[in-house]
Amino acid sequence: MSSPSATQATRRRQRSTRITVAVVLLVLAAVLVVGAVVSGSLLVTAIAALGAVVLGAAATKIMHAELVQTRRDWARDRAEQAQAYRRITEERVAEHGDHDKVMARRIAEREQTVSELEEALAAAHARAAEALRARSEEARRADQAERNGQSLKVRLEEAEARAAEAAVRVTELEQELDVLRAELDATKASWEQARKSA
Repeated sequence: MSSPSATQATRRRQRSTRITVAVVLLVLAAVLVVGAVVSGSLLVTAIAALGAVVLGAAATKIMHAELVQTRRDWARDRAEQAQAYRRITEERVAEHGDHDKVMARRIAEREQTVSELEEALAAAHARAAEALRARSEEARRADQAERNGQSLKVRLEEAEARAAEAAVRVTELEQELDVLRAELDATKASWEQARKSA
């Protein structure tokens, strides 16, 4: 099977030959008419004119065939380009679908992490509230039993330490949740932007 470039070169040579033959026929017709006019014979001029018309018609037919062949070649080239673009589009659509799946999975993972952190934060809030209630109760008891203040004071300090630790943990969890929410929002935004640009 010949390569596309060899086929195109053969086609160009064939076209050049067709155009050359058409030009030669027109030149021959012109020479015939000029020769007949120079001879001055009416019969020779009429025959030359008829021959010029036939040669012109043949040249026109050759050029028409060349034009039709060129249009067919262009149409075939456009069809090949359309097929190539269709294949490229199919590849891009497949890549976009894969990207959408990856982004959807990442977003689902981030949402799961955010949900888990929200649950942990709620539990930490509950523990902090319980610690605050316990501290309040201990403070009330400390007021009532001020004579036994030393032991109650120690228990109060422990309760306050637990409450402080719980408050620190709540703050840490809130910060982690804020960071993850920001990452989730950024991931969603980039996904939406990639989806709109495709």
